[in-house]
Amino acid sequence: MRKDDAGMKAAIGTAIDTMVADGSMAAIVDKWGIAQGVVQPPGPSVAAGARMGFDPREFLDFTFTWREVLVGALVTTLLMAVLAQVLGIMLGLLAALGSRSRNLVAKRAAGLYVWVFRGTPVLVQIALLYYGIPSLLGLDPFPKQYGSLPELIGGAFLAATLALGINEGAYMSEIIRAGILSVDPGQAEAAKSLGMTPGKTMSRIVLPQALRVIVPPLGNEFNNMLKTTSLASVVGVTELLLLAQNRYGGTFKPFEPLIGICVYYLLLTTLWGFVQGRIEMRLGTGLSRNEPDRGLVARLTGIGRHTGQNGGIR
Repeated sequence: MRKDDAGMKAAIGTAIDTMVADGSMAAIVDKWGIAQGVVQPPGPSVAAGARMGFDPREFLDFTFTWREVLVGALVTTLLMAVLAQVLGIMLGLLAALGSRSRNLVAKRAAGLYVWVFRGTPVLVQIALLYYGIPSLLGLDPFPKQYGSLPELIGGAFLAATLALGINEGAYMSEIIRAGILSVDPGQAEAAKSLGMTPGKTMSRIVLPQALRVIVPPLGNEFNNMLKTTSLASVVGVTELLLLAQNRYGGTFKPFEPLIGICVYYLLLTTLWGFVQGRIEMRLGTGLSRNEPDRGLVARLTGIGRHTGQNGGIR
C-alpha cells in the first residue's frame, strides 16, 4: 500500500486486531512457526494432510456461483477495456493526423508519443502513473474514492484505464495511419478540386474508406485489451485476476480460480469475435477491400456519365 493511504492502514489494523481477538492469529502463528518472528515451513502433520490435485468443487464454486464480487469484477474488466479502447482510438487518431501534419511541432510530438509508449512496458506505465505521479506532484490525483462516486471507479481504476488507453493510442496511431495511406490519394485530390476543406475530405472521404482497413486490427486490439486489463491488478483494481488472487490467498488453491477466470476471458473474447465478424461483414458489403470505390470517384469528379470519360482517378 502507499504510505499515505490512511484508510487502508486502518482497515488492515482492524482486521489484525480482530484476528488476534478471535484466536485465528494464534493458530496461524502456531501453524507456520513464526512465534519468534522466523518463518518456518509447516510441520509434517500439516504437509501430510494437504490435499493435492484438482478440486472440482472449488472450481465450480468459484466459476459458476454468481456472487456480487464476481459480477463486479466482470463489469470492471469490461468497463475498463471499453473506456481504454475508446481513449486509445481518440489518441491514435490525433497522433495519426499529427504524423501527417505539415506542422513540424505536431509531427514531432506525434512521433515522440508513439516512440515512448510503444517502447516501454504497459505494466511499467500503469505503476508509473499510479505510484510515480503522486510522488512527483506531491499530491494524489488518484484517491481511493472520488466523493460520492462508486468505489469501482476510484483512483486505481482511473489510473489503470488512463495508462491502458494512452498505451493503446500509440498502437492505434500506426493502424489508423496505415488505413489512411491505403486510400487512393487521387480521391483526396478530387475532393480538393471540388473545394472541400482538408477536414471534410478526411472525415467524409478518406476515413470512411479507411475503416475497411482499420476495423480488423482494431477488433484484434480490443480483444487484446480485454486480456490486458488483468495488469490493473497490480494497483489493486478488483478485476478478474485480482478476484482470483483474493480467492486462492484464502484457500491456498491457485489452480482452480485461475482456470475459472480463463473461462471468463475465453467467453468475453469469443463473444467479441462474433461481434467483430459482423462489423467486418457489414463494412465489406458490396465492395472488395482491394478495389477503390469507383462510383464514389465518379460522383466526386462529375465525369464519366456527363462527359463519357473514364471516372477513375490515378
